[in-house]
Amino acid sequence: MLVLSRRRDESIIIGEDIQVTVIDVRGDKVRLGIEAPSSICVHRKELREAIRRENEEAAALRELPDVNVQGSA
Repeated sequence: MLVLSRRRDESIIIGEDIQVTVIDVRGDKVRLGIEAPSSICVHRKELREAIRRENEEAAALRELPDVNVQGSA
């Protein structure tokens, strides 16, 4: 892991087209601004994990065999 120190309004560049800027620092919270092409998805880690879990659950449901349930008349 690369660890960098940045102050408010300072940035880092990732690759050629992603810029991360420190917007604000308050106590133990840091606000970041991220500029990236629209083709790159940017998510908070916990949101990304939730999306991954939901996708896995949906894929598992598609793998279940079809069950025909017929009611009695």
